[in-house]
Amino acid sequence: MKATEAMIDAAVIHIVDDDASFRSAICRLLKISGYEVADYESATCFLRSIADAKPGCLLLDVQMPSLGGLQLQEELAKLSQHWPIIFMTGHSDLPTGVRAIKAGAEDFLAKPVSRDTLLEAIERALVHSAGIRESRDQLNSLRSLISTLTPREAEVFALMVRGKLNKQIAHVLGTSERTVKAHRHMVMQKLQVQSFAEAVSVAERVGMLPRSFVGRGEACS
Repeated sequence: MKATEAMIDAAVIHIVDDDASFRSAICRLLKISGYEVADYESATCFLRSIADAKPGCLLLDVQMPSLGGLQLQEELAKLSQHWPIIFMTGHSDLPTGVRAIKAGAEDFLAKPVSRDTLLEAIERALVHSAGIRESRDQLNSLRSLISTLTPREAEVFALMVRGKLNKQIAHVLGTSERTVKAHRHMVMQKLQVQSFAEAVSVAERVGMLPRSFVGRGEACS
């Protein structure tokens, strides 16, 4: 099973709404549709539980006592909790919807919402969120590999992915070409890449290079 599919299957749908009858109805619908569900009567209640909550999608009412949906969205951003959020509201207006979407919400639905519309919105949100999380995990993995380089290997890596020849790197670092070749070999091993193009791709993905370096040929000697 792909990582993205595993993330989607493990997701929990968290419903935050002060309307008990609405929460109950949505919980039944989602459970019947195969989702694991958790519900909260207020944004404050959800925030108290978030440390132990399983990752997933947040179905969030806009207008609630004390702390509203948009305010909860802001609090989650401050906490670096990048949960996919679908707003559902009986008081829909364009400015509020625009504000929510600009702040990163996946969707903004007006109550009452149909079963198909809700399920499609949840599926889109989960797929999008899982893709982002997978990309973020891959990026963290690459950064972890780069952190295993010695300071000198890191210098060689930075120069080689910019197309510098071994003799040029040796001149810049005040060492021999043989030593540079040995460092290049270790860099390739530690980064788990087989070609110069793959090494350049790693550098691009972690932000060491602009995208214009894509497709440049190998530079060795």
